[in-house]
Amino acid sequence: MFDILVYLFETYVHAGACPESDQLARKLSAAGFEEEEISEALSWLEGLRGEISIPDIGSDSDSVRVYADEEMRRLDAECRGFLTFLENAGVLDALTREMIIERAMALSDHRLTRSRLKVIVLMVLWQQEQSIDTLILDELLTEEDEDLALTYQ
Repeated sequence: MFDILVYLFETYVHAGACPESDQLARKLSAAGFEEEEISEALSWLEGLRGEISIPDIGSDSDSVRVYADEEMRRLDAECRGFLTFLENAGVLDALTREMIIERAMALSDHRLTRSRLKVIVLMVLWQQEQSIDTLILDELLTEEDEDLALTYQ
C-alpha cells in the first residue's frame, strides 16, 4: 500500500489532480499494482479525504501531545520524535499532527517504521496541498530502511 501512496505523490503534483476512486483504481491496476493493495490504499485515502475524528484543538496550540498506550505501541520513539521534529520545525501544526496520527492508527496491520510514517506525513500534507520546504521534502523522501522504495520514475 505504501508503494501506491508514494506513486500517487510522485504522479500527481496536487491532490486535486488525482482522479476519483474508480478511475484511479483502473490507473493503478494498469501501473501494475495488485487489486488488494489498490483497495487498501483507496480505502485509506477515502479516510484521509473524509471526516477525520481529531481532538478539538486550535492549529496554533502550544499544547504537549501525550500519546495513548496503543499509539505508543504503534508509533515507536523514533516515529514520535520525528513528529515532534516536524512540529518544532514549523512543518506541522497541532491539527495536522493529529491527522497524521489518526491516519497512522488507521493502518491496523502495518508496523510503522519511520519511512512509512514519512509517507503518511507526505500524503497528509499533499492532501492539504501545503507547500513543503525543499529541505523538509528531501528529509521526507530520504529512505533510511530498505522496506520501502520511494522512486517510481
